[in-house]
Amino acid sequence: MKQAIPIYDISSISEAGQSDILVSRFAEYAQAHHHLHYPHRHNFYHIVLFTKGGGAHAIDFESFDVRPYQIYFMIPGQVHSWDFEGEVDGYVINFSTSFFQSFLLRPDYLDNFVFFNGSLSQAVIDIPPAKQQHVGCVFEQILLEATNQERFGNDLLRTLLLQIFIVVSRTITEQDVPVVSTYNQVLLRNFRLLIDKHFNVLRLPREYAELLYITPNHLNALCNDTLGFSAGELIRKRVILESKRLLVNLNLSVSEIADQLNFSDNSYFSKFFKKYTGVSPEEFRKNIFKKEKNEQSGIK
Repeated sequence: MKQAIPIYDISSISEAGQSDILVSRFAEYAQAHHHLHYPHRHNFYHIVLFTKGGGAHAIDFESFDVRPYQIYFMIPGQVHSWDFEGEVDGYVINFSTSFFQSFLLRPDYLDNFVFFNGSLSQAVIDIPPAKQQHVGCVFEQILLEATNQERFGNDLLRTLLLQIFIVVSRTITEQDVPVVSTYNQVLLRNFRLLIDKHFNVLRLPREYAELLYITPNHLNALCNDTLGFSAGELIRKRVILESKRLLVNLNLSVSEIADQLNFSDNSYFSKFFKKYTGVSPEEFRKNIFKKEKNEQSGIK
């Protein structure tokens, strides 16, 4: 019987056994790891800059077209798969959750960048033509430094990566993404963290507002202003996402998944899932594995 979505760490996909960072040209990486074309998770941060190619890549079951000078950022735990067309190349960088913690006085520094907040609408970015050469040059520097393995090499890699993060972050700002105050950034980040911890038990915005020491109206206004939807919808999105992740595991029945997610019964879970996805849990599961089977046999 098919197992759950596999979870990979850096050392398991690195020939050199690196545990903190892996840097490679994307074509070489994809060729060496064919199994990564199919749905899987990472327990590390994963960044890819495409410089050529087509097809699609999916993050948490949402598909994105592959385009040259598109960069995507993934955080630990997200589900990912590829379905490329033709020759694809670029750069890939994987780094552990602790890679920056010993280097920066603020271990949560990466949370300042919106593409690391788990929102897919801000995690896949097209680099504008005016910045493509600069970004490409920095990636080449990162690749060269990772290959040389000289003294203080990891520290230089960290500074180069931070340069990428800042340049891309400024690009997003230039694209009219709302500027959020530091206070609201912290609130929203803490709300997301609380959802990740309690989504299978707490389903109401007022329960999270109480934990954040703010009013439900404040929490809803924060989500509407920064995300474009309510606090309740953010909670529901997380429940739906976990439902999809669990449905890929055929060792779990739909009834067992409903129980894990703390639904009163299987019927209620199925109605909830279909209301917000348009398909039943069984249909979603069937479609996912039909697509994977077609990809394995070369059918588009």
